[in-house]
Amino acid sequence: MIICPNCQHKEMSGAIYCSECGAQLIDMTIATHKINTAEARQEAKRNTGRVQPPPPTQLQSWISLNMIESGQILPLADRTEFTLGRAAEGQPIVPDVDLSPHNAYTNGVSRLHAVLKLIEEQIVIMDLGSSNGTYLNGNRLQPYVETPVAHGDIIYLGKLKMQLLIE
Repeated sequence: MIICPNCQHKEMSGAIYCSECGAQLIDMTIATHKINTAEARQEAKRNTGRVQPPPPTQLQSWISLNMIESGQILPLADRTEFTLGRAAEGQPIVPDVDLSPHNAYTNGVSRLHAVLKLIEEQIVIMDLGSSNGTYLNGNRLQPYVETPVAHGDIIYLGKLKMQLLIE
């Protein structure tokens, strides 16, 4: 049995997130090691007889959304501001992050629900006057008020639950 450090809810052994508040239950720090790319290319050349091209570079992601229900991670990259919401047929306004594939309509997500911004090393979220509200760690946000967020925070857009993963 695991006890959530955030809300004291009891979880089954092996649980990664609290089913009550969404807090992370285990330390998921991963040790990384520096590798020498020149040595790796030489090794690849010896093994295949030709040099392998380097992997394609990916956009720099400063924040990701962990969709709690599906477990899918949505990396957000190459910008300092993202609108969150759902696309609607026939509507000219489309959010930067379309949550429609995650049952956004059923969960009460507005077309333009909230915005995440990076402002001088601080990340904030702001509800954009949504119908069903934006919640940060269980507390409803006031519309159009920027609120600081941190790594691991749980956000609800209506009833759609996600966790912030900040680099």
